[in-house]
Amino acid sequence: MTSTRQFAAMAALLLAASSTAADLDRAIRQEAERLGPALLETRRWFHQHPELSNREVETGREIARRLAALGLEVRTGVARTGVVAVLRGGKPGGVAAWRADIDALPIGEQVDVPWTSTNPGVMHACGHDLHITVGLGAAEVFSRLRDQVPGTVVFIFQPAEEGAPAGEEGGAALMIAEGVLDDPRPHAIFGLHVITPELRAGQVGWRAGGIMASSDALRITVEGTAAHGSAPHEGVDAVYVAAQVVTALQSVVSREVDSRRPAVVSIGSLHAGNRNNILAGEAVMEGTVRALDRQTRAQVLAAVERVVAGTCQSHRATCRVSLGRAVPPTINDAALAASSVAALQAALGDEAVIETEPIMAAEDFSLFAERVPGFYFFLGVGNPERGWTSYVHSPTFQPDEASIVVGVRAAAALLVAANTPMR
Repeated sequence: MTSTRQFAAMAALLLAASSTAADLDRAIRQEAERLGPALLETRRWFHQHPELSNREVETGREIARRLAALGLEVRTGVARTGVVAVLRGGKPGGVAAWRADIDALPIGEQVDVPWTSTNPGVMHACGHDLHITVGLGAAEVFSRLRDQVPGTVVFIFQPAEEGAPAGEEGGAALMIAEGVLDDPRPHAIFGLHVITPELRAGQVGWRAGGIMASSDALRITVEGTAAHGSAPHEGVDAVYVAAQVVTALQSVVSREVDSRRPAVVSIGSLHAGNRNNILAGEAVMEGTVRALDRQTRAQVLAAVERVVAGTCQSHRATCRVSLGRAVPPTINDAALAASSVAALQAALGDEAVIETEPIMAAEDFSLFAERVPGFYFFLGVGNPERGWTSYVHSPTFQPDEASIVVGVRAAAALLVAANTPMR
């Protein structure tokens, strides 16, 4: 039997641990808010200097400079332009990682602010400038509170999340291949993505299990036989066959996939022919296949192959199906999600932490989460009162910068909770 004295001792330990955690949370909040004005300037600098995937030379150099100034152990040139930094806290604990993506998009900005992009045709339209800033902010908060921080934190600043240029390697896959998860090896990894209009600044969204979809780039080539438009019987009309393929593909999700399992098959482009009175001998389609779990993804990809082959054969054409960049679904580890939500609620308040629906966009954070238990969440950046509700990948995307401090506090809370030893 446990004695009254033992109970008292255990209670005292728990109270001390709770008090220490509360003290660290207060210190994190104070430091994050104190950094607020500097974080705005940081975000605006990166927003003004966007660079495309695998071309983030100045971005990586500036990230490395700032991390080195904080006294972190910094490694550059990872996966071409990426940066990895290690902070060793003053308290015992585990190893946790924070990942932020750093590339921009080939989009011309249509937001009239003093810190608009200075790189014509390139914009941080996906919010990666905020992702960078949150990561740098968390690193600076921890550097100021190093003696109180448990364990070791690995900060991963990843290039080419939007996809490496044709013929190049990049992104999370290349970072993993180059050993970012090996020394030190984290037992958990965290990341976020800004989102609007579903969540507004001050809110964070979470979900256990699948939170973002897989993405497989699809290319279908239909080979027919060219003929004069006046004599279609003498050829095999690749445009007609391609149209049948597009129509048939719509049955994959609607008639083959369990309706309780989200999936998408979309054809985004179809190119064929060069004259009004000649039947095209070839048609090329490109599209995307998405799913929220591995089983559905595999089922849909197999069905696409079968449906395309059968449709083409029935119309006397031949076809080729090829898959391009493949990203698995982003799946949050159930146990890590439970402890992470508790940490977010303690840091931000229950009302700010919202269980959200998944989205069918994709993220190559999923590749990290396949190797290490991961927790990925959404950071609200919407502000409907000011009209800031444009979705990401839009030339009018404008996030509420008040979200940055919230993101820093959330990141710090998750990393501390993950690294704090169980008592």
